[in-house]
Amino acid sequence: MHSDEQEIRQLVATWMTATKAGDFDTVLGLMADDAVFLVTGQPPMIGKPAFATAAKSVAGREPPRIDGTSEIQEVKVLGDWAYMWTRLTIVVTPPGGAAPMTRAGHTLSVLRKQNGKWVLARDANMLAAV
Repeated sequence: MHSDEQEIRQLVATWMTATKAGDFDTVLGLMADDAVFLVTGQPPMIGKPAFATAAKSVAGREPPRIDGTSEIQEVKVLGDWAYMWTRLTIVVTPPGGAAPMTRAGHTLSVLRKQNGKWVLARDANMLAAV
């Protein structure tokens, strides 16, 4: 496997581990400042500050537990740009004993090399309730 592809796969693994741990600072470090997230039924989330605001909106409260799996289906590297699509399953367990919510589907992500490191630049997340 090409080292760029290995680095991208490691980025995904780190993202998933950090999300599960509630380590949003690590997640923020894996994305470009101008990252754009497209999510079904929501307006686009544009830029790292918007993601940070959404991620930290639970500050001062007990955050939900987030777990999931990301199965990379394809990675294609084109110079300093790459794309991948994955099969993603996310389970969000709200605090206070509420029932977990599971969403699953595919994502299409565009990454770019920035200062020698791969970062997420665009992400189209097509998850639906399971």
